[in-house]
Amino acid sequence: MFRLLIASLCVALAAPALAQDYPSRPVKIVFPLAPGGGGDVFSRALADELSKLWHQPVLVENRPGGGQNIGARACAEAAPDGYTICVMSSEPAVYNEFLYKTIPYNPEKDFQPVANLFFNTLSVVVNSDLKVKSLAELIALAKSRHETRQGLSYATFSFPLTVFMEKLKKKEGIDVVKVPYRGGGDVVNAVLGGTTPIALLALSNMVPQIQSGRITLLAVNSNARSPLFPDAPTLKEAYGDDAPPTWFGLFTPAGVPRPIVEKIARDADRIMAEPAFRKRIYTDRAVEPALERLDDFARFIAAERKIARQIVQDSGEQPK
Repeated sequence: MFRLLIASLCVALAAPALAQDYPSRPVKIVFPLAPGGGGDVFSRALADELSKLWHQPVLVENRPGGGQNIGARACAEAAPDGYTICVMSSEPAVYNEFLYKTIPYNPEKDFQPVANLFFNTLSVVVNSDLKVKSLAELIALAKSRHETRQGLSYATFSFPLTVFMEKLKKKEGIDVVKVPYRGGGDVVNAVLGGTTPIALLALSNMVPQIQSGRITLLAVNSNARSPLFPDAPTLKEAYGDDAPPTWFGLFTPAGVPRPIVEKIARDADRIMAEPAFRKRIYTDRAVEPALERLDDFARFIAAERKIARQIVQDSGEQPK
């Protein structure tokens, strides 16, 4: 017992010095989607600023696939030394445990929440060649395509918006098939190319394409209209229904010493508070800042997990 107390005391005394020296070598950010999407852009912007602040390389490693479970597993299995940190969306953090029979990590025990980074303003968009300007016009087009057996397809990474779309399909009697993709950049290319002409995707993925008219914005999934696109209604305004927001958070593997976790949170918060960063990464990309940090973020996730469980149960979705 005496040796255990001495060992614990030594660890406690060493922890502040450990954080002071961190990082002393390159840091990796694991991201569970393909390059090019909004979350990837944010992760790389944060990595660049952390590199400047820490005077160490901070590199983003994309680990897409498996409904984001591959990247989440890579985060969970990384050494708990602070040299692997992770950016994950609400899908692997709170939804996937209810959507899959088994997942290769425990979302409640394998991660240490550091900071909620942002809420994604999700949107319903279409290839402009469809010549529709509203959700009502899209539904009418889908009905006409259904009658001629020329169906449409859509893509999304958000389970709540998948539920929204499936309810809409059932209510309106339309056939719009969901197509899986590995990242937001792939979805934007598919919408532009017309192979999957509908997407329920973050605005941050396609602001220039919407502004240029190549993609048409029909509605946003948010409590208020986007300042960048004030003419686009919310889903609630356009259809009387909407879905919970998607968020992206910063995590470490469980077991990283608390002083290091606090340093990461403090430094990330410092970067996200900089006016130039906020304009370039939040305002200009239609991304909403999030405020939850450390223990507050952990409590936020616990509440989100309850909501996710209820949404999955209400949807009738059976675990894969």
